[in-house]
Amino acid sequence: MKRSIIFLSMAIAAGLVLANIYTSLVDVPAWGSELPASMETARQYYRFSNPGNFFRIFSPLNQGLGLLCAILFWKQGKQTRWLLVAALVFYLVGEGMTFRYFYPRNDILFKSNLPGIAKLKATWEEWRDMNWVRTLVIATGFVCSSLALHYSYVKQQLLSKALSHPA
Repeated sequence: MKRSIIFLSMAIAAGLVLANIYTSLVDVPAWGSELPASMETARQYYRFSNPGNFFRIFSPLNQGLGLLCAILFWKQGKQTRWLLVAALVFYLVGEGMTFRYFYPRNDILFKSNLPGIAKLKATWEEWRDMNWVRTLVIATGFVCSSLALHYSYVKQQLLSKALSHPA
């Protein structure tokens, strides 16, 4: 039952990673294709709904599940515990990047008056490049969760062997 929480956390993290990859491969190139017109088109497209609606739900959910995993598996062993803590830290770093780095650039790209073409292009390039970094950070958290899940099974197998073959 406890492992289902790790699986759920991993599923949400994988969804966040794939959504970020989609954004980097599909949306971001379109935003910067013919600046400033392409950015104005993106602004119109996102007028009523935007990717933030997805991330505002699933990113905190992922962090909450990451915290829950760390709590539930705290006594599972050092490897499992510290991998789950590391996963949580990576998920929190990804969210921190969103607030500190991306939100100010989102305001420039999507909310405030469009700046001059040089500033617009520089902001778009910064956003584009750092989204890959944020994706890697969240993917690293996913890997840590996966390894923790693996170690939880290894520990269970070792315990089962020890109980079935007493010394």
